Amino acid sequence: MKVVDAIAEILKREGVTTLFGYPVNPLFEGAAKAGIKPVVVRQERIGVHMADAMSRMTSGQQIGVFCMQHGPGAENTLGAIAQAFSESVPILVIPGGYDRRLAHVEPNFSAPKSMGTYVKSVEQLTSGADIAAVFRRAFTQLRNGRGGPCVVEIPRDVWNEDVPADFDYTPVVATRYGPDPKAVADAAKLLASARKPVIYAGQGVHYARAWPQLRALAELLAAPVCTSLEGKSAFPENHPLALGSGGAAMPRAVREFLDEADVIFGVGCSFSETAFGVKMPKGKAIVHATLDPKHLNKDIEARIGLIGDAALTLEALAAALTDHIPSPRDSKPVAAAIASVREPWLREWQGKLTSDEVPMTPYRVIHDLMKTVDVANSVITHDAGSPRDQLSPFWVSTTPLSYIGWGKTTQLGYGLGLAMGAKLVHPEKLCINVWGDAAIGFVGMDFETAARYRIPILSILFNNFSMACELDIMPESTERYRATDISGNYAELARALGCHGERITMVEDIIPAIERGIELTRQGKPVLLEFITSLEKAQSRMTPRV
Repeated sequence: MKVVDAIAEILKREGVTTLFGYPVNPLFEGAAKAGIKPVVVRQERIGVHMADAMSRMTSGQQIGVFCMQHGPGAENTLGAIAQAFSESVPILVIPGGYDRRLAHVEPNFSAPKSMGTYVKSVEQLTSGADIAAVFRRAFTQLRNGRGGPCVVEIPRDVWNEDVPADFDYTPVVATRYGPDPKAVADAAKLLASARKPVIYAGQGVHYARAWPQLRALAELLAAPVCTSLEGKSAFPENHPLALGSGGAAMPRAVREFLDEADVIFGVGCSFSETAFGVKMPKGKAIVHATLDPKHLNKDIEARIGLIGDAALTLEALAAALTDHIPSPRDSKPVAAAIASVREPWLREWQGKLTSDEVPMTPYRVIHDLMKTVDVANSVITHDAGSPRDQLSPFWVSTTPLSYIGWGKTTQLGYGLGLAMGAKLVHPEKLCINVWGDAAIGFVGMDFETAARYRIPILSILFNNFSMACELDIMPESTERYRATDISGNYAELARALGCHGERITMVEDIIPAIERGIELTRQGKPVLLEFITSLEKAQSRMTPRV
């Protein structure tokens, strides 16, 4: 057996069904012979994003895998791998490499030298005899602990080496670990005595599939729950105790309840300080439950640390709380307090959400989209910039993994690959990406990938012919040289690439266009709906403009 065939066999035994990538990489042929479907994209970054979505949507149970050519192909993936690292997504990247004798000669690109700072592990396969050990190490990193990309580079002169006659590979074990029992008891005592506890849930709840445990704890404590962008949909946002999700923009209740809390319990989160996260108020008692001890006390000071899997942590904490709270507390007063903040805030935004102005406001499109789709049976993601901040506060996620939230490095165009990858995992669901005219400029050609593989996503594009986020910081450049102006007819582009494209300019046409789009996705057609919108910049504090 050759190295290429052995790698394909390892992937198959590890449950990999799809290989994303861009040629030339010998693994495409090896994987196809092993019954693994190749998905060839138009640009490497999108393929990594699709693999990223596969891992996210299965809570890491099915690892997304991407392969590419040595040299320029590997170089083109750097941004997407960095994005997955910032989001703690477990993906396996298998770049080709230069021949072993040239692998470390400048200017040849070397994955081990170049990717080491933003991956969980990186290794070069130097001999067919080592193949089982190298991939066992990679998959062990992928299936255990906090997620992140793992890279195995295969030099060009290794692919066709023979592997030992006794080659065998057993899928790696996935383990979980839980927190210190004393710390759990201390956390239970603190939370039980808190006057105004708030739960802050991150994406670790998704990877642990700890949604029932999170809800049970919230109802036991009668504690309000908010999520990070990455954790959005971990707690049903139509629940009376839901505050919504945070980010650069957030519902007013998120900020007010965090600011008024005496104890904040963060679970499955890193509490990373980022422009696209929720700033924690000072002077609060923080209980930090996280999978990775490196995150403890990283950006905020924790009074109690609970290191371990989110499900195990929540179960242990619930058990310990029975000594203090024998039955669920009455949540009606807390729910009423949340409603007293949420309802006036929503009323203030009704002017934007239901506006009849033309060009239309993006908030009206989002409002009508949520009214039209089956939210519980949809998966939606935003893109970087204004679409993220306009969508996330108002989209009410009701089922787990129905919203793919992200921030931190915030690359434009990330949402397209996420939506396509989500659709491959859940062909029965409507998968939506919401983005702007800047984002499509980065990755728009990969709509052809959606058409070629019949990946029928619904793409909602806001086109205001401008880089609206930059207007305030580039006034002279805009006034004198129109540096923030951009243009294009993206509906025509979608049609040219084999998809359905439609440009919508009038408010009364929003819902009919969405309904047509949904029906076409059911028929297997990718759809891009281009809405001509106003220069509406998202408000970071989510207060209405005056």
